[in-house]
Amino acid sequence: MYQPGPSDADLAVFGLMASDIPDEDCDVLADNWPSFVLFNAMYTQWRTGMGGACGLDYTALQDVAELIGMKKKQLREIFPDLQVMEAEALLVMSEQSK
Repeated sequence: MYQPGPSDADLAVFGLMASDIPDEDCDVLADNWPSFVLFNAMYTQWRTGMGGACGLDYTALQDVAELIGMKKKQLREIFPDLQVMEAEALLVMSEQSK
């Protein structure tokens, strides 16, 4: 299913522009697909501060997971994967701001 990318205003919150996002596809392994879907659904749930994004807002995690049809057991299983993606996203965002 197609979902448009973030707007210029959404990107500006993180100090990014549309040109910062490469136009390339990437493969997601089937085992990682549920984690990716949840991470993607959480894209508006970043906690931010003076220095930019500092992590996902975990208080929204269970509600977002439920909205996309994920069961609590599955959420518990993929939570570590989500944290890996979160850490990598934070690293990329911090490199972009330098």
